[in-house]
Amino acid sequence: MNTVNKINEKLKGLISSLLSAQSDNGAWNFCFEGSIMTDAYMIILIRTLEITDEEVLVNDLVERIKSRQSPNGAWKVYPDEDKGNLSATIEGYFSLLYSGYVAEEASYMRKAERFIRENGGLAKSDWLTKMMLALTGQIEWPSIIKIIPIEIMLLPKWSPISIYQLVGYARAHWIPILICSNLNKSFVTPQTPNISHLQERISDSENERILAEMQNLQLYFKNALEKLSESPEVLKQKAFIKAEDYIIERIEENGTMYSYFSASFFMVFALLGRGFNIKHPLILNAFKGMKSYLCRNADQVFIQNSPSTVWDTALLTAALQQAGVPHQHASIMKANNYLFSRQHQKYGDWAIKNPDVTPGGWGFSDINTFVPDIDDTTAALRAITPLARTENHFKEAWDSGVEWVLSMQNDDGGWSAFEKNTDNYLLSLLPFKYEDRVLFDPSTADLTGRTLYFLGEYTTIPQESEIFQKAKDWLQHNQEANGSWYGRWGNCYIYGTWAAITGLKAIGVSNHDPRISRAVKWLLSIQNEDGGWGESCASDINKRYIPLHQSTPSQTAWALDALISASETPTPKIELGIQALLSLLEADDWRSTYPTGAGIPGGYYIHYHSYKYIWPLQALSHYKNKYDR
Repeated sequence: MNTVNKINEKLKGLISSLLSAQSDNGAWNFCFEGSIMTDAYMIILIRTLEITDEEVLVNDLVERIKSRQSPNGAWKVYPDEDKGNLSATIEGYFSLLYSGYVAEEASYMRKAERFIRENGGLAKSDWLTKMMLALTGQIEWPSIIKIIPIEIMLLPKWSPISIYQLVGYARAHWIPILICSNLNKSFVTPQTPNISHLQERISDSENERILAEMQNLQLYFKNALEKLSESPEVLKQKAFIKAEDYIIERIEENGTMYSYFSASFFMVFALLGRGFNIKHPLILNAFKGMKSYLCRNADQVFIQNSPSTVWDTALLTAALQQAGVPHQHASIMKANNYLFSRQHQKYGDWAIKNPDVTPGGWGFSDINTFVPDIDDTTAALRAITPLARTENHFKEAWDSGVEWVLSMQNDDGGWSAFEKNTDNYLLSLLPFKYEDRVLFDPSTADLTGRTLYFLGEYTTIPQESEIFQKAKDWLQHNQEANGSWYGRWGNCYIYGTWAAITGLKAIGVSNHDPRISRAVKWLLSIQNEDGGWGESCASDINKRYIPLHQSTPSQTAWALDALISASETPTPKIELGIQALLSLLEADDWRSTYPTGAGIPGGYYIHYHSYKYIWPLQALSHYKNKYDR
């Protein structure tokens, strides 16, 4: 059987299974699976709020956390992580103790405790874990957090350092944390375990280094706050009220903040700190919304940080149409009507730095109504494009979406995920790991490339436009020496390189252009012997390509899609890759569940249950559409 026949057979099977999995409302509900963090935090929340009727859920989460522990006692955030992850191990250990169903003396808990001690103790955990530990009374609030005054809420948006210089998803976590740290609040119940004995003493030299790093920041806040005219007591109260209002104004219809589980977790503690009773409707609704993120469509239940419904539905709807399902098909119509209903009508935090355009974007999850992002928006626009040519209401939605995307181009020529021109590196004064990728929202190759792909393939913007020229210049400037590009929201250099190549090709860049030829050469140089591609999450931490030494379906599909876009004929390397992809789609092992989505560098990686369908469907369709003529 030749390649096209094999592809046709596989496409037929993928299309059939996907159409049968569609929900009645037109969406696809695949799971968004991260590390154990959200499971651990849910147990901690249930115990802190002293909720007594969720024991089945606690038991289920305990079993899931236990099943993810490594033989050495550690937990990992990706399977091939060396030895283990300190923060994940602390979260797993503490939550199991807090559950009440696990004894501290259990051998696997002793192993976890030993791993924590040997790797620096609680003091060496990442900042999000430290915040959880401070909130639950396990450690004192770190001085680097306490140094940030709640009065930062009152500094104007144009201030060199203000809360609005952070990207929105960072603000959504930091503002609740600042409320609690400034109140010096922690929340201990009779059931709260005490693991403070795992807090290793920080060396004098380390303490001096931290204090030195804090001096400039401390001086800045002192000078900035002196310019505010009212008394310190009045300013502090105003700042607390503003912080509380900020949180409440960003609560979604399901009770969650910003539609994120993690932000909602910290929100609950902030509301408690501000005097809200544990039975207050805001807290009860938040818990209900967070519980709704439970995913049961898997071997074990787990808590999603934010369900990926809109993302999955948009990508699948576009990919199915590329695979030959007509836009008039009942399933495609249902999906596009669902997407139409999820276009945002509200102004969100994106409008702070981009106030002169009406809402028109799409968000990630079904409940998300005011946190749109570029990725979801271009994916949804690709899906509805055929209908926008014939249906007025889709045309209006499409036009407003395109206008919003174009308005979000950064001054440097690239696109970022959520907000415009949010790359204030003055905030690197804060000594947090990966602050450039966690606190800010700079232009990235994956966002820039995919935006160019949409604009080049689906709009009539001239190839010589300034929009495209600025983006091409940004990609040229940010290409790695080896020809690859770093991708922020996927794993990692394969992801960024795929997006950049397909984006550049969509706006007319030649295969012979050095940007393309160098990138293609790099992709071919890392092809595995089996014909596929695979990259470790360690690439994200080390900021250089690290091979997985195995092939995964999504990464193989990304590499193939890039090579197909840059080759007029199917080369032997492409053919080998297609065979590898077809083989991977028949396999049912860890290669299909390896996390290829990125959240927090070094801390949170995502296995999208949809990715083994979306990206192979797209790559195989592109092969067929380009070469089977």
